[in-house]
Amino acid sequence: MREWSDMTGKICLVTGASSGIGRATALALARQGATLIGVGRDRVRCERSAQAIMRESGNYRVEFWLADLSRQEEIRGLARRFHAVYPRLDLLVNNAGGRFARRFTTPEGVEMTFALNHLGYFLVTLLLMERLRQGKQARVVNVSSAAHRGCPGIDFDDLNLERGYDGRKAYARSKLANLLFTYELARRLAGSGITANAAAPGNVLTRFSLNNGLGSWLCHVAGSLRSGHLVGPERGVRTVLYLACAGEVAGRSGGYYAAPKETPSSPASYDQAAAERLWRASLDLTGLADQARQGRLP
Repeated sequence: MREWSDMTGKICLVTGASSGIGRATALALARQGATLIGVGRDRVRCERSAQAIMRESGNYRVEFWLADLSRQEEIRGLARRFHAVYPRLDLLVNNAGGRFARRFTTPEGVEMTFALNHLGYFLVTLLLMERLRQGKQARVVNVSSAAHRGCPGIDFDDLNLERGYDGRKAYARSKLANLLFTYELARRLAGSGITANAAAPGNVLTRFSLNNGLGSWLCHVAGSLRSGHLVGPERGVRTVLYLACAGEVAGRSGGYYAAPKETPSSPASYDQAAAERLWRASLDLTGLADQARQGRLP
């Protein structure tokens, strides 16, 4: 197994950390000595995960905070709490996400898949940017997916998917958005010491899609088996950990990694004009446009 760098003294925040890839990431970081803040939306799973991670890692610098990252006010509350408690952030792993068979909207009126899988990453990162700037060569790792290849581009005239909804297409679009965001973030942070990269964990067996019912989850598993070897979270997390911990990627930014090695993503993901347009739309949808105009954001 790959030996990861010692994370003792590093302050790390992992979203979607109460199960699956997020929990495996949180456990690995705790084992490496990190001060860990996990984020989840289910109180019971968060409490159980915190206790299990402390027990299995022997590291008691572990806490879990509650936040539903599809809700912008809860993200803002999370950011305010972090600013009040911690002076810096060395590693941010944006992992929380979901796939929804039916169309839902958030309290802000945004389609759920886009809100959780993209705007959640965007808003958490930008609201914690000040703390990332104070970090020790801080890293941002965005968990994406090979599913992004299923989206040829983002229809900016229908970001809310009001003209017909398909859960698989919505998910693919959100994973493409993760890459457009990652690459644009890396460009905007060039020279700052902060790096931004995207990880594709592969076909990982988790609770993902179970929110749509057992039948949908079984279809998800069956599809994963057809498309390639299905692995558990402990193996699927390797690419995320590589970007989070490996010394050899220090200073590298703006990459897409799988297996874990840097690999090309889809042609649509390199559309810089689309990335800039998505950034502007995301600022508007999260209410950060004024701060950006004032030069307070990347």
